[in-house]
Amino acid sequence: MEPKLAQVRKLPLLPLRGLLVYPSMVLHLDVGRDKSVKALEQAMLEDQMLLLCSQSEVSVEDPAQEDIYPVGTVAMVRQMLRLPNSTIRVLVEGMTRAEIIEYVPNDDFYEVKVHLIEEQSGTEHETEAFRRSVLSKFESYVSLSKKVTAETLASVTDITEPGRFADMVASHLPLKLKDKQYLLEISNVRDRLEALLELLENESEVLELERKIHSQVKKRIEKTQKEYYLREQMKAIQKELGDKEGRVGEVEELREQLKSLEAPEKVLEKLSKEIDRLEKIPPSSAEGAVVRNYIDWVMQIPWGTRTEDDLDLHKAESILEADHYGLDKPKERVLEYLAVQQLVKQLKGPILCMVGPPGVGKTSLARSIAKSLGRKFVRISLGGVRDEAEIRGHRRTYVGAMPGRIIQALKTAGSMNPVVLLDEIDKMGSDMRGDPSAAMLEVLDPEQNNTFSDHFIELPVDLSQVMFVTTANAVHNIPRPLLDRMEYIPLSGYTELEKLEIAKRHLFEKQMRDHGLQEEHLQLDDDVIRRLIREYTREAGVRQLEQRLAALCRKAAKMIVSKSEEKVRITASDVEEFLGVPRYRYGQSEQEHQVGMVTGLAWTEVGGDTLTIEVTVVPGTGKLLLTGKLGDVMKESAQAAFSYIRSKADVWELEPSFHEKLDIHIHVPEGAIPKDGPSAGIAMATALVSALTKRYVSKDVAMTGEITLRGRVLPIGGLKEKSLAAHRAGIQKVLFPYDNVRDLDDIPESIRQELVFVPVRHMDEVLAHALLDQ
Repeated sequence: MEPKLAQVRKLPLLPLRGLLVYPSMVLHLDVGRDKSVKALEQAMLEDQMLLLCSQSEVSVEDPAQEDIYPVGTVAMVRQMLRLPNSTIRVLVEGMTRAEIIEYVPNDDFYEVKVHLIEEQSGTEHETEAFRRSVLSKFESYVSLSKKVTAETLASVTDITEPGRFADMVASHLPLKLKDKQYLLEISNVRDRLEALLELLENESEVLELERKIHSQVKKRIEKTQKEYYLREQMKAIQKELGDKEGRVGEVEELREQLKSLEAPEKVLEKLSKEIDRLEKIPPSSAEGAVVRNYIDWVMQIPWGTRTEDDLDLHKAESILEADHYGLDKPKERVLEYLAVQQLVKQLKGPILCMVGPPGVGKTSLARSIAKSLGRKFVRISLGGVRDEAEIRGHRRTYVGAMPGRIIQALKTAGSMNPVVLLDEIDKMGSDMRGDPSAAMLEVLDPEQNNTFSDHFIELPVDLSQVMFVTTANAVHNIPRPLLDRMEYIPLSGYTELEKLEIAKRHLFEKQMRDHGLQEEHLQLDDDVIRRLIREYTREAGVRQLEQRLAALCRKAAKMIVSKSEEKVRITASDVEEFLGVPRYRYGQSEQEHQVGMVTGLAWTEVGGDTLTIEVTVVPGTGKLLLTGKLGDVMKESAQAAFSYIRSKADVWELEPSFHEKLDIHIHVPEGAIPKDGPSAGIAMATALVSALTKRYVSKDVAMTGEITLRGRVLPIGGLKEKSLAAHRAGIQKVLFPYDNVRDLDDIPESIRQELVFVPVRHMDEVLAHALLDQ
């Protein structure tokens, strides 16, 4: 006979980990924790009753009060067996629900006062309806699940008492512990059956979904096995027929290559589809060649390949210094880039635009940048490119379609982070086939080029790690939106000292090597190179100088071969014998002071140059003649200068109507060469004043600047290039606009020491320095 339980009583507490016991359940428990063993022993000493409560956290070894659920099951210990490993195995039977009122202080084990919970039931018909619904759903669950046996279902079906029925069903469901506890805490039988029905619905849906997934996976595996079997059969048939180069073998080879390809998931997916498509195209179809060409191109892009940047600043600096003399600012910019790379570890590739005349080392500097970084180097020549497809590629629908030059450069480099030189970016044109400079906007925009889209590839290609270096001869030929995306670095040209060092360190050795000469075959003095620079070349760069050195090497090679001379030594006096009469005159631009003749300074695409401006005044009817193939800007400068002088006629003691009685002819020699720009305004005005007043112009002075109708001197560009030109021509004093004083820092120290730079604000200051006293 079962003992009758009081409504409130004191019981030992046995916390359960990952387990929950319902009333009417009979099961074995293994008890091993000290407190739990002592609680069990206390129960056996009394009436074999104890409270079983679940822990909220299974991992807690010594649970506190807050770790134990407040509602549990009062159970009776039916059997106890001590095991060899100090564990006690007990057989317990759940009796009734109980709620913990308070914990009784006890250091040996948990002891609690509990309130026994009586079951409540709703209306009989409603409760029975829920019981039948639960039974029906449980039968459906058992049919789907293989974890509940038919015997269990039969034993549950025989239970008619609703509360006990609900507990038995819940005990056989694989519910989470918190869900089981939720059911345990519901004292109303009708509400418990409703909650159980909802949980059964969820479990049934999960089982149905598991079954569906399993079925799909099984079908997929069967399909894969079937495809593999059929492909193996096709291979065997192909082999028997002797067709080893067939489409099947080709597709299998591509699939093997695809497995080892390191590329983004989107690329692999696209390639897989194209390979499947290629497999279905008949060998005789022309479309097969198009698809195969596309697959080959996409696979040849080095998607996952990158070179490791060599970020050793000292090593990079030594490489740049060894390869180039001068060019301090460009080299400093590269070293700054390396320093930032070291700090941030990840930097979008900068776009450097090196602008300067031919022969100043733009291309070779880009090559040295790649060498110092340890990156691959690719050069793309953009001179004369007029088709947008050269940059973005052709659509695959066209015959002979192929990717643009950017993708081709990546393939050539075999790396996704090379140094790409875009040579002569200012020489691109545009026609009916599109504007390639507009297509370059996406390539050179750091915010867009991480998803560059080529018309042929049709997949996003990341260009953000590519370091683009562009070169140009003139900034004004580069479209403004394109220039805004680049960092402009000017390479103005070299001084005589820099040219001498470059020739000795690089050019002469290179030409000796190219002409098969050893060090002992040919010897040049510094005076020879200096004379070549002064009298046989006139350029900002060193290309002509290299050509003259090559000519000397050829002469020496001929002498060594024909006359069997072992060594040729060339001195400064021998240069004319080897290269002919000097092409340029070095020294003063004019040997004596002149009236109406001024040396101006101009900037051209090949560097700075001197410009002789001549003015002649003859009796006439007031005509102003301009000759020398002048552009619109220079013609307007001449008109402005003439109007300024007319407004100041009384200052220079000229007749107010002098312009009506005289013809003025302004001429700029070398008339076949186009000349334009705002640099000759003050030079023309000075020449006009000199010619009209018969005052001499100093032969030592050269000038540059634009003039306004009121005589103000406006700023110009290219002061460094013009200063180098003045130095080459033997000028001693340079007059320049006051607003260009900030540009003096760009001029080499050696030039600043040999030339006198005079900033001027007004035409009166220009005349004061340029005209000699009578």
